[in-house]
Amino acid sequence: MRPIVAFLSDFGTRDFFVGAVKGAVLAACPEATLVDIVHELPPHDIVEGAFTLAASVSAFPAGTVFLAVVDPGVGSKRRGLAISAGGYFFVGPDNGILSLALSDRGAGQAHLLANAGLFRHRVSETFHGRDIFGPVAGHLARGMPIGEVGPHALDIVRLFLPEVTRRGNSWEGEVVHADRFGNLVTNLAEADLDEALLAHGEDPNRLQLVVGEARLPLARTYADLAEGEACFLLGSAGRLELAVNRGSAAARFGAGRGARVVLAGVLPQAEDAREG
Repeated sequence: MRPIVAFLSDFGTRDFFVGAVKGAVLAACPEATLVDIVHELPPHDIVEGAFTLAASVSAFPAGTVFLAVVDPGVGSKRRGLAISAGGYFFVGPDNGILSLALSDRGAGQAHLLANAGLFRHRVSETFHGRDIFGPVAGHLARGMPIGEVGPHALDIVRLFLPEVTRRGNSWEGEVVHADRFGNLVTNLAEADLDEALLAHGEDPNRLQLVVGEARLPLARTYADLAEGEACFLLGSAGRLELAVNRGSAAARFGAGRGARVVLAGVLPQAEDAREG
């Protein structure tokens, strides 16, 4: 199988940035298959980049090199990293963008990008994606041992999703991502849903997700609802999300990242008041 380099950034597609980074990868590894994860991340939004990377990794085969560049600190003293974890490789700035993808894959092996012989011959202080990260990703894709990039890094910057808080038979969380369809992805995971179902008699009709004044029922998929109806469900990222069939939950509820949500049981008097 040809080596894979999967690339995400906040570069957009109107400028030369994405193409130039791909060229730098191919210069180091001409046989690489380049996969675009996304390049329309909000500019400088490291948290969004970290979430997107973490949600993408498991779909790729072992050995994939992930190149993640959201780098508002380019040219500063922030470091560059290459990390091996869970059978994958990750390359990018040491600003937390790689860290959520590592959370389920053990400590990994992190190295500083210090071997200038791997970089392009001239390094721009404003475009390390092309001149440092891209070439290093290419060299790793062609089979170079990760230790050749530089010494071990023991204190990398880490981001963490907000913690879910359990209060009795309720689970309090928050929205961590809004996708282009307006679905609101939360930090509540499948394990939280399983616990909530167990606490409420394994009856999905006894659960609701509360956001603001709205109380949403649990659904299996979007199409189980009439057009325009709202629900919560277990989404493809393995987290509970708020959704409106053929509509936008973000617009319906005026919510985005950081909005508080509560997974709880349905009170008898609230049965007819839940958002439909």
